[in-house]
Amino acid sequence: MAGMVMEGLGKTYAGGVRALSDVSLDVADGEFVVLVGPSGCGKSTLLRMVAGLETITEGTLRIGNRVVNRLEPAERDIAMVFQNYALYPHMTVYNNLAYGLRNRGTPKDEIDRRVRDAARILEIDRFLDRKPRALSGGQRQRVAMGRAIVRDPQVYLFDEPLSNLDAKLRVQMRVEIKQLQRRLKTTTLYVTHDQLEAMTLGDRLVVMNGGRIEQVGTPIEVYERPATTFVAGFIGSPAMNMLPRDWLAGNGGATAVAALPPEADLIGIRPDDLLTSPPPEPHLTLAGRLALYEPAGAESFLHLRLDGDGVMATARVHGRPAPIEAGAIHLHVPHAALHPFDSVTGQRIRGAASRRASSG
Repeated sequence: MAGMVMEGLGKTYAGGVRALSDVSLDVADGEFVVLVGPSGCGKSTLLRMVAGLETITEGTLRIGNRVVNRLEPAERDIAMVFQNYALYPHMTVYNNLAYGLRNRGTPKDEIDRRVRDAARILEIDRFLDRKPRALSGGQRQRVAMGRAIVRDPQVYLFDEPLSNLDAKLRVQMRVEIKQLQRRLKTTTLYVTHDQLEAMTLGDRLVVMNGGRIEQVGTPIEVYERPATTFVAGFIGSPAMNMLPRDWLAGNGGATAVAALPPEADLIGIRPDDLLTSPPPEPHLTLAGRLALYEPAGAESFLHLRLDGDGVMATARVHGRPAPIEAGAIHLHVPHAALHPFDSVTGQRIRGAASRRASSG
């Protein structure tokens, strides 16, 4: 087992196209770290640089005690699980699992032990004689994971492994991947664009945007104290509401915003912090008209038009509220649940803690 250290990693392609800039990250031995961000943010490029499939233009990458910048993929002691499974269609499941070990000259009895142990862990032992075309998508993904497990590497790399699965199977496989990683205790770097997948899997999240790291933290830290407006909008669904400070001050929030740093001219409010009933703590009230009501089973979404200039806010409420007509509605938000940002830099203004962060 081994940790991983990235120091100022950068990637520039021919023609001066800059894909990554100054990526620095320490991954502890046995930690599950998720790289998350929109398409084109650089997360898959970074994963491929760790794997040795992309050259490192600048910076240093260490796996364990070794600098691996110039090592070939086979020399880095990593195993990668791809989005498209990358199974050999003409081979049985057994031979797909055993192929890499055979190429490394592993003794036959050791190969058999590792293959059968991995198949048992992943509950695919009854499929060892089948070929990939006879398996479901979830079963193929287990085989792909098994091919990584038999390697017994220092680091696992996952490149959006669940994106080809249906919604129900993705939930099941998320649970299985997390349980497997906890059992094996192997350092894992996992790439996804799905913020829910990232939140449920990672010990820590690395939120990326435009080839740079926006924020690193536990899922709760990133959700409760987003470092930038980008993170606030990307992590959490629906996205955080963003209201101009001046507008808020002139619409019932003067007392609340007066307590915030003066340089904070953009105020964020999580949809689940907009309450239909006044809370006991100090709070402000927003009045608006219902533009759209979306019932979603155990919760509902209320989309409000707050004024005639197009200022909107979304609330997430538990359960199914009584029938709501498109009339006036009031929502309440505790003062401590306001998130202050600088609209020009997009940075969170330090020194102002959200309710959850300050209470935890």
